[in-house]
Amino acid sequence: MFAVTILGNNSAIPTLDRHPTAQIVTCNDQLLLVDCGEGTQIQIAKYRIRRSKIRYIFISHLHGDHYFGLIGLLNTFSLMGRTEPLSVYAPPELQAILQLQLDAGGTQLKYELAFIPLTAGYSGVILEDKDLVVSCFPTQHRISCFGFSIEMQKRKRKLIPEQAKAYEIPAAYYSKLQEGADYLRKDGTLVKNDWVTLPPCKGKRYVYCADTLYDVSLLPWLSGADMIYHETTYLHELEARAAERFHSTTVQAASLAASAKAQRLLIGHFSSKYTDLQPFLEETRPIFPETYIAEEGTTYII
Repeated sequence: MFAVTILGNNSAIPTLDRHPTAQIVTCNDQLLLVDCGEGTQIQIAKYRIRRSKIRYIFISHLHGDHYFGLIGLLNTFSLMGRTEPLSVYAPPELQAILQLQLDAGGTQLKYELAFIPLTAGYSGVILEDKDLVVSCFPTQHRISCFGFSIEMQKRKRKLIPEQAKAYEIPAAYYSKLQEGADYLRKDGTLVKNDWVTLPPCKGKRYVYCADTLYDVSLLPWLSGADMIYHETTYLHELEARAAERFHSTTVQAASLAASAKAQRLLIGHFSSKYTDLQPFLEETRPIFPETYIAEEGTTYII
């Protein structure tokens, strides 16, 4: 299972029916929270997200609509008896902010909270766990900001059953073959793994772009992605305002997705000035047909 559930799709100011940015990425039995705007824990409860399965939190940058919900969520975890460790990946300044909030309330969390700072401008792998690999990359915003590439790797090799049978390998050993092991037959013949298996199938990749100007330098990170989330704070007529505020438009996001030859595009981070989101699709789909509004409460299979 590899999917993303949208908890919030609005930009800075919440509306009655749209909330600041937050997403849950499901990677088999693990949940990743990407950004945590105001009200995120309410959305988690509303959409029946299993809090206990959230192991990693990624904060793209320190504008409030991307992290003001975090301290409340961390405190709720503790109040509900969480004991499992939790890791937060974020710009380094957030660690002091969280500690100040905890100290001011005399709060001591009942679980281990690991803070992993993301240094401005850094790009590369920041997490490897089971079949999961997460990398970060800088985006072009008013302050230090990161996007995240989340990849579900298929590490098991693909068995060729007829070849395994031809070499008289017992079925009970097939799982080890899929893990890459060779097989030593009773007659002393060593059967090499690549004689009876194929390399793992290509994994799937979800790329979250966070807040950013239109920036073609992001293409290496977006290239070939199964799904991209890219902000479209404004419709194309406000391209100048988008640039002034270090945001992007519909046409810009769709153009990047098309250039990257991505499979699908989710758009979000909508300005509160818009009540009707249909025009966002009307501007993006002629350029990139596989564009979808990041609807709150909707889960998209990657």
